[in-house]
Amino acid sequence: MVTMTAPTPDADGQTVSPDAGALVVDRRNGKVGVVMGHVGPHVQLRPPGGGREWDVPPEDVRTPTPTEELSAKVAVANRRWGR
Repeated sequence: MVTMTAPTPDADGQTVSPDAGALVVDRRNGKVGVVMGHVGPHVQLRPPGGGREWDVPPEDVRTPTPTEELSAKVAVANRRWGR
């Protein structure tokens, strides 16, 4: 199960890289991804239902809107049931 957490700003207002398992959006292309980890300066994301990872600079991730989060959850459920 994926924990739906979001990146949060630190005391200086800088975005803190999200923890593994967080659901985030790649600002560059609008894709929703689950944080798999960090390699060097990048955050590694994977589609919520599985697939190929991609690297994103931490400043290019954001919290998903409620609609984006729900859509990602529905897509995972639909894949699970073959729809």
